[in-house]
Amino acid sequence: MTGTASAMAHGAATIVNAIALGKGAAFGVDLWTKAEVSLTEEPQVIKGEITSDPAESPLLIEKSVSRVLQHFGVEKRFGAKVKTWSNIPVARGLKSSSAAANAIALATVAALGETLDDFEVVKLGVAAAFDANVTVTGAFDDACASYFGGAVVTDNLKRKLLKRVALPEDLTVLFHVPSRKAYTADSDVNRLQTVKPLVKIAYREARAGNFWAALTLNGLIYSSALGYDPSPSIDALTAGAIAAGLCGKGPAVTAVVPDDKIDSVEAALKRYPGEVLHARLNCEKAKVL
Repeated sequence: MTGTASAMAHGAATIVNAIALGKGAAFGVDLWTKAEVSLTEEPQVIKGEITSDPAESPLLIEKSVSRVLQHFGVEKRFGAKVKTWSNIPVARGLKSSSAAANAIALATVAALGETLDDFEVVKLGVAAAFDANVTVTGAFDDACASYFGGAVVTDNLKRKLLKRVALPEDLTVLFHVPSRKAYTADSDVNRLQTVKPLVKIAYREARAGNFWAALTLNGLIYSSALGYDPSPSIDALTAGAIAAGLCGKGPAVTAVVPDDKIDSVEAALKRYPGEVLHARLNCEKAKVL
């Protein structure tokens, strides 16, 4: 048996970054990553190609497929060839790794002709992210937001989804994306521990359902800790965003914007070097194509 399957998972954005606390919150956006997995009869040979950013390491692809093959006990029977496509910029804090791990894991399960509980797929992707060293906390919050859509609040250390809420559809998400990359594995975790008491406040707001206040507060806290200028976020808020802040460990900034304020917020963000991406909130689950 050599099966082929494709799957898609959507992007996500930070509400509360879990690095300081081990708990976090995130929400889904309609950016996407697609993965095509073709099983081969070359056991333990996994070849990955990131078509949208070929210079990036394919290690996460290899680890995601390996985790699924091991889960079903067939790692000595199959290898795989994998291609991914994505409109999510890599290493800017926009959850490219979570979306990729979800899509690859889901496609591999389908290529095997198997089915798996949604949470098991997410957990295999999180384990692969640890294996590939693209995460500090496992990014379970990002993975759940990517896989399930909506806003999620999680305990990353226990890998528990504590809350999932559908979000209003009349909001746009603008991402200000600088050209430079920043990898999660390079984050100074000890330095981020100093802001833990403040992150607890943002997390408490997220638990209470005050997602946009939590996002803005979290963004200011992490911008300060990581040495980013908070001006793009402040300018976005001044121009009419209902929330704005650093996405993940940066350098991208998220702004959540009512539709009648898109032009003014985009103009504010365009005063800074980089590009501005448009997305909508996403409540769709990851799926086999």
